[in-house]
Amino acid sequence: MRDRRVDGKVALVTGAASGIGRAAVLTLARHGASVLCADLAVEGAERAAAEIRDAGGAASACRLDVTVERDWDEALERVRSSLGPLDILVNSAGISHAQTVTEMSLEEWRQVMAVNLDGAFLGARAAVRAMRNDRRSGSIINISSASGLKASPGASAYCASKAAVCMFSKAIAKECIGDGIRVNTVCPAGVRTPLWTAMPFFRDLIEKTGSEDAAFRAMAEGSLHGRFAEPEEIADAILYLASDESLYVTGTDLVIDGGYTA
Repeated sequence: MRDRRVDGKVALVTGAASGIGRAAVLTLARHGASVLCADLAVEGAERAAAEIRDAGGAASACRLDVTVERDWDEALERVRSSLGPLDILVNSAGISHAQTVTEMSLEEWRQVMAVNLDGAFLGARAAVRAMRNDRRSGSIINISSASGLKASPGASAYCASKAAVCMFSKAIAKECIGDGIRVNTVCPAGVRTPLWTAMPFFRDLIEKTGSEDAAFRAMAEGSLHGRFAEPEEIADAILYLASDESLYVTGTDLVIDGGYTA
């Protein structure tokens, strides 16, 4: 391929089994990166890695619960031993929970925070330590959301967790300036991913409209483009932040929302 924008770099991507994470590993590999595909759903991560290898790229897969410190230690050791020193971390694993504040349990709130915020913390901490020791450079990309910038009723836990990811990323970006390590967030609005199908209101919308495609169209009514983004469009933004084209970019929120927050 002519345009190998991350040629020779090593990446670890969480949530690699589906959605934005899967699109990210395929895009980074297509542009020359060696990739560790990590996910709690390890079978999906292995399928993504196999697809990369079948296309001539370098990839492996591992099971990673982003809320568990030991899993992160093992993932970083797996990267170093099988692919080389880490250059890129994409914290893409995330969950949502559609529930009003009065109906939400403390357990549900804590689960969203554990995956979306604790996972970003554990991943970034592990990556910064590794990048300082091995490279004195690197790019950490945390997937936040337009919902971290503009509130949505019935999604308070998700909004709070993603807003926190943005501010967390800015703070550690300043901590890492002298190390050549860049930390940024990508903030998508609606993206066509399997995350939606786990939500009861979306399953109800599928039943009402007759299909998943029709449900997505109904959700996008009134938006600037009349559609949700595709995961590959978000992966292109991740590729930019992972590449040397963005060497002067750190501590920023790259918003990809079709005008939602404008």
